[in-house]
Amino acid sequence: MVNATSNKCYTFEKKNNTMNPKNISRKDFVKSSALAFTGLMSAPNIFSDKTLSTINTEKELTLKNVRLETGFEYEGEEIVATKTDLFCVEIADGKISKVLPNNTKAKAIDAKELLMLPAFKDMHIHLDKTFYGSTWKATRKRQGGVKGMIALEQKILPEMLKTSTYRAEKMIELLQSYGSSYARSHVNIEPTSKLDSLKNLQKALDNKKAGFGAELVAFPQHGIFYTDSAALMKEAAGMGIDYIGGVDPFTIDGSIEKTMDFIVQLALDNNKGIDIHLHETGESGLKTVEYLIDRVNENPVLKGKSYISHCFVLGRIDKQKQEEVAEKLANAQVGIMSTIPFGNLIMPIPTLYKYGVQIGTGNDSIIDHWNTWGSGSVLDKTKTMAQLYGYNTEFDLSRSLKLATGNILPLDDKGSQQWPKVGDTANLVLVDASCSAEAVSRVSPVKSLIHQGKVVY
Repeated sequence: MVNATSNKCYTFEKKNNTMNPKNISRKDFVKSSALAFTGLMSAPNIFSDKTLSTINTEKELTLKNVRLETGFEYEGEEIVATKTDLFCVEIADGKISKVLPNNTKAKAIDAKELLMLPAFKDMHIHLDKTFYGSTWKATRKRQGGVKGMIALEQKILPEMLKTSTYRAEKMIELLQSYGSSYARSHVNIEPTSKLDSLKNLQKALDNKKAGFGAELVAFPQHGIFYTDSAALMKEAAGMGIDYIGGVDPFTIDGSIEKTMDFIVQLALDNNKGIDIHLHETGESGLKTVEYLIDRVNENPVLKGKSYISHCFVLGRIDKQKQEEVAEKLANAQVGIMSTIPFGNLIMPIPTLYKYGVQIGTGNDSIIDHWNTWGSGSVLDKTKTMAQLYGYNTEFDLSRSLKLATGNILPLDDKGSQQWPKVGDTANLVLVDASCSAEAVSRVSPVKSLIHQGKVVY
């Protein structure tokens, strides 16, 4: 790596002022989280609407004054800073074609010394049903538990479907503005929407395909058998989806085995992955996790493409059981898609990482009848994780970035540069930060997003 203009990123913390995730109160956490946004300062825009239209007609794009991470700085054995230099990055045919010494005189777009990072990925969201793009609407008081919410959905979905394509497009634009160029979206498949939620979302994704990629989960929100969604799920499996979903098989359908067997068989029959919602925190939740692990081990083709979203039961079992389940998940290559809950439900994310379980995160709902807490930023989710589990050192903060990027990091654990490399797909963000650690800790603002070599904004 060529040395040019160097910069160091240091992490400062007040002595004896770290938070213990075991005793942090919800009030204190929310208060401290708000500080993440106080340091957001403006940085010069490097693209204008006028130049965008010109840039995206070209097959090649060159950026100068791009800040890239080059290594770690040590004091003894402790990593205390991240080294960065400025470079010239060339993009051609949607890929990184060259990483060169910085040339400030080159005919290129000036990146203004912004930090280049891998583009972010929202790996758990519902693009198909949202109030986003219209007036503010808070959630209503819940009645009747999950089945009460199903009844509410059955009432409001017909009206929501009328504008769901438009709203999905607005949500995609929101995600892009926070640096995400890819999402895994669950999409309702049930007797009320039938296949219309899927069709409407696919229209939105097609309209946005130049700047956004996605994978879809056929999601029986109202239960597979509780509302007789099995036939619709089978039909959806052949309509361009990537994963077979499910939700709380015991609570909704009254049977773990019947529901999970249907999901697994449908995935096998159609060569799909699995991603189920599991909110159950009691014995049924644990049994569902273990049942899926067993079925995946019986069908190794499902390894590496089976996931459990939320999986709140992991936050309720004791430490020894957490370790046991984490090891089983890792061996079966079953991943966890966590929305990083806090308050009185702290998930064992460090334990899952310890055993090598694949973890992703997402905004879940930006604003809909379920909740209103999604900001659109997975970098914000990453900061929440780091804060909850005390990942406050330079090294730990830099490693945390992988939650937002789909496990892509600029530096490996030894500080060797591993991204970007020539041939990498040009999915990247430019952020107003000096290094990954600062970007995570301060939720640094995204100034530009490039998807497959095209400037999204």
